[in-house]
Amino acid sequence: MSSSPTFSGKDQHQRTSVQSNPGFLERLSETAGGTVVGVGLFFLSIYVLFTNEGRALQTASSLDEGLSQVVSLGTSPSLDLQNNNRLVHLSAQLHTSEPLHDPNYRVVVQAVKLQRQVEMYQWVEYRESRDYQENGETKTETTYTYNTEWKSELINSRNFDKEIGHQNPSAMAVESVTVVAPAVRLGPLTLSKGLVEQINNFQTLSLRDLTALNSDSFLTIDDDYFYHTQHPRRPEVGDVRVRFAYAGLSVETSRLGPAQTVSVVAMQRGEQLMPFKTKSGDTLEILYLEELSAEEVFAREHKHNSMKTWGLRAAGWALMFLSIQLTMRIIYTLVDWVPIIRELVSVGLKIFALCVSCSLSLLTIAVGWLFYRPLVAAALGAVAVLPVLLARSRLPSKKNQ
Repeated sequence: MSSSPTFSGKDQHQRTSVQSNPGFLERLSETAGGTVVGVGLFFLSIYVLFTNEGRALQTASSLDEGLSQVVSLGTSPSLDLQNNNRLVHLSAQLHTSEPLHDPNYRVVVQAVKLQRQVEMYQWVEYRESRDYQENGETKTETTYTYNTEWKSELINSRNFDKEIGHQNPSAMAVESVTVVAPAVRLGPLTLSKGLVEQINNFQTLSLRDLTALNSDSFLTIDDDYFYHTQHPRRPEVGDVRVRFAYAGLSVETSRLGPAQTVSVVAMQRGEQLMPFKTKSGDTLEILYLEELSAEEVFAREHKHNSMKTWGLRAAGWALMFLSIQLTMRIIYTLVDWVPIIRELVSVGLKIFALCVSCSLSLLTIAVGWLFYRPLVAAALGAVAVLPVLLARSRLPSKKNQ
């Protein structure tokens, strides 16, 4: 996490670069390169749209298969070896045997994950450019502004346009790190690594109760941060501050609250929860950070699958729209020396790209349906043709009348 930039002073300068306007052949060469990129993006968009339909169907089939086989262990699960290699659902509180701690800052939390987040006060460079035409040349005026901010990533000041007076340290005195409990249990069962990775509801650790416990002279606690300076309100470049966050409380009672309740759908193997491979080809290893029934878990997964499907359809259409624009850009280049025609062609090409990309995207999705869901596509086609057949069947009777 980093603070938003606020510019209190005007530590900035400007540079202007000049570039001759490219000739017709040079612009045509650049457009040809864009055409090649456009062709590549076109085939990529078809791949995304086509395979997305298969992925959506496979995921939906896997979820339906899982729901038909899942065994619910309830909210007070017990170890039953008859469920070995079966898909199970359970909701319970997380439990870990030992707390996580950071001895350097005397922080102790009994949770699934403990995260140390480090920030350093550094110089940051911002660039703002504007282009304008002057004497037949293209001039670019770039304004460089420098500000000091808390940043979690190390900023290399050697890449600044003006490093003098804006040098940053080459390394951080403390590194960010996330500690994970070695074993996380849910009732009598141990979570797999994949399930533990899904526990990411990090919350900032309050340091109010640690002020009296921490007596290190080089540390100052302010606003839930450990500052490596005696003047946290007047930091200097190179100063470091540290805060902690935890995810998945795993003890019944603590000053931070009760243990986190989660709902899991996975395969039971002995005392372990493992990924479940469906016949459709997907892997089910699902965790939600709340108490849900098996039906609610699969309903949410179906919703996520639907959202992902529509998101990839939109992304595939956008790629196709961009690819057609790049491919047809050469027409704009041929007429860009005539202002009126140039604007008309620009608008026309955008409309053309919009219409063609919509049509081809729908066609690609339809072909995907025919390939992955032939029976459903045939049924829909029959329904679509039925009104035409009924209308034609009525024509002879009207002629006889």
